[in-house]
Amino acid sequence: MLAILVTGVAGFIGHHVAMRLLRDGHHVIGIDSLNAYYDPVLKRDRMAALRAAHGARLDFHRIDFADMQALANAVPWPAVERIVHLGAQAGVRHSIANPQAYVHSNLVGHANLLEMAHRAGRCGHMVYASSSSVYGGNRHLPFAVDDRADHPMSVYAATKRANELMSETYAHLYRLPQTGLRFFTVYGPWGRPDMAVWLFAEAILRGKPVRLFNHGRMKRDFTYIDDISDGVIACLDAPPADNGMEKPGGSLAPHAIYNIGSSHSENVTDMVALLEQATGRTARREMLPMQPGEIIETYADIEPIRHDHGYRPHIGIEQGIPLFVDWLKHYRGMH
Repeated sequence: MLAILVTGVAGFIGHHVAMRLLRDGHHVIGIDSLNAYYDPVLKRDRMAALRAAHGARLDFHRIDFADMQALANAVPWPAVERIVHLGAQAGVRHSIANPQAYVHSNLVGHANLLEMAHRAGRCGHMVYASSSSVYGGNRHLPFAVDDRADHPMSVYAATKRANELMSETYAHLYRLPQTGLRFFTVYGPWGRPDMAVWLFAEAILRGKPVRLFNHGRMKRDFTYIDDISDGVIACLDAPPADNGMEKPGGSLAPHAIYNIGSSHSENVTDMVALLEQATGRTARREMLPMQPGEIIETYADIEPIRHDHGYRPHIGIEQGIPLFVDWLKHYRGMH
């Protein structure tokens, strides 16, 4: 069993990945700042669920990984064998209003993780979170990892692309094995309340308007959290080889980049219809213009991760949306 550092352990994807790792018998060193970008109560509830299930193999440290000294002191670096770096300042629209938060967490924080992994010398693989946002205004569908990603449409997207470039440098200079995962629209239990599926479900349950940007003419690659966790674990178990062969994303170093999504682009209005069915209520639709920084359609080409790691998402929105609504009703009842 391995000692694995998980950043953003109190976050949505971090919680689920940590739960899987703990269930598999690994020792998880979790770090998170528990910031107030959205309600910290949800983050604390996620941590409580982790402790209740596998507390004996979980060490948690509340730190900001953009603070290099705190990161160096809190984590037992000589013991860390793998890193799953999922912590970040998320949110496309928020990055336009508050860019410094993204420079702090996503740029400085990512650089700190890379440097500590290099210095410690024992880390056999670092899997890190990138984003489909890096594709920016790309009009080629589905998005493929070999497509250009140098026209970001938000500060968030720019920081995620910069993370990929910093990782390439460390893979080249120090042969640090890394895998970057470009997440698409992830949803499911313990999700993020600032994302569309939760926002829309909550609005419908409360009888408030569902705000549909671009007048509802948007499409997203919705991916259920269990499928995402499967992909992260599969990648973590198979570091890219340092054999001089080109990896997905173009690197000749031990650094691969993959899309991780459902490989289906769904109309946002169809997602709303499924929420109506699952809640038994009719949505009040508010049609609005396109927002700055947003992309009209996302659609993942997942053939490279399917070929290399056997990744096969199996939960479509027809199944996943009702599962999420059931969880949300239960969670709202708890509070």
